[in-house]
Amino acid sequence: MSAALHGPANGDPHGPVIRAAGCVLWRRAPGGGSVEVCLVHRPKYGDFSFPKGKLKRDEEPLAAAVREVLEETGHHCAPGARLPTSRYLVDGRPKEVAYWAAEATGGSFTANDEVDRILWLTPDAARARLTQPRDVRQLTAFLDALPRP
Repeated sequence: MSAALHGPANGDPHGPVIRAAGCVLWRRAPGGGSVEVCLVHRPKYGDFSFPKGKLKRDEEPLAAAVREVLEETGHHCAPGARLPTSRYLVDGRPKEVAYWAAEATGGSFTANDEVDRILWLTPDAARARLTQPRDVRQLTAFLDALPRP
């Protein structure tokens, strides 16, 4: 069984749950106190989303989220508030993505096969660019959890 698959979801007939984790990666805008969030562009899907990916065997969700941020964006991060888990179907199978807010602490992006570019955007610009409504909900949860300066 794949590392990201763990038993049926409450008897779901579609099979095992795909487990993944990610972060709403953020930073303070250069030269100001406003916040920017990082979106990744995945050429395979042609979408803009937050960095995320499947858990490896026996990997804890938070460790997976931090690993995925580094792999997809080239940035290290400091995880903060837990955000809502996103649940949806992928090819008829249930998927659960655990999310955290995470402040970028350094690094630089290099394009790769999975992610060909990242964008640092204001929350309003990110809201307009995100492909999936579920990611817009994560952005809203992030903004609600963000500590005020």
